[in-house]
Amino acid sequence: MNATGIVIVTWNSAVHVGPALDAALDRCERVVVVDNASSDRTLDVVHARPRVRLIANETNRGFAAAVNQGIDALDLDYVLLLNPDAVLLTGLEDLVAACKEPGVGAAGGLLLDTAGSPQTGFTLRRFPTAATMIFEALGVNRLWPSNVVNRRYRCLDVDLGRAGDAEQPPGAFLMIRSDAWRRLGGFNEDFHPLWFEDVDYLKRLSSGGWRTRFVPSARARHHGGHSVGSLDATRKVVCWYSNLLRYGQRHFRPTAYRAVCVAVAMGALIRLAAGIARQKSLQPVLGYGTVFQLASRLLFYRRPHAGGKVTYQSVEASKK
Repeated sequence: MNATGIVIVTWNSAVHVGPALDAALDRCERVVVVDNASSDRTLDVVHARPRVRLIANETNRGFAAAVNQGIDALDLDYVLLLNPDAVLLTGLEDLVAACKEPGVGAAGGLLLDTAGSPQTGFTLRRFPTAATMIFEALGVNRLWPSNVVNRRYRCLDVDLGRAGDAEQPPGAFLMIRSDAWRRLGGFNEDFHPLWFEDVDYLKRLSSGGWRTRFVPSARARHHGGHSVGSLDATRKVVCWYSNLLRYGQRHFRPTAYRAVCVAVAMGALIRLAAGIARQKSLQPVLGYGTVFQLASRLLFYRRPHAGGKVTYQSVEASKK
């Protein structure tokens, strides 16, 4: 018990975080909440549970930075990353046992929706390939979800009742082995404010020779998407595609990466035109217009070095 802790990152999470904390405290003595400058009653909800350690950031540092803060503060052998809208239904013993296996650096459990059904397509995925990103950007996976690329990516061919090696359980319910975490330097904070930081970490973990396990006997009920819902539509679009391109920049070969850039640019134009027609306003230009410019410039200009942020501003600066 003393070697295990839980980190929960909050941002305007007052509606959900109370039940998540109560269930976490029932199963673990060490719980840390890292709050990213919430403007609702999140801090009041956390303060009502004195056994929880609170780290209150004055600004929204992003999910990756907040997770890094929490894990550093605990300094334990095993740390569970848990979303504030995820309620533990089981103990942590099976996840810890999986992480103790030779060569295992992380383990994810099974996420259930509010009706008690597995969150198929989210609770377990494989690493995205360039084809995955292209199909996502062009809307193919939404229009034709049974295609082979999407089935492979979202593990629609996997029995979620069976434990085994995995590639990408989500950071919403992920047990981290701290020695592996420290060796890799934790989450990459360039993935701001959220999306793809957990995928990038698990990809680096795999490339470093570590295994990740899927342990369906460990379960949590997951509401899903509460923080994402707090983002305005324009910021959501720009953040998601920016981090998608950032992931591709780090993990794909140049030709494959450029193909993703083309698909993102084309998909942005399609969504921009459809959004204007549907909303009868130019509002979609703010989001998808920015995404189109970003993807187009990254296609033709020199890619940033591995430590650089792939943002619209950084691409603009590279032209000067």
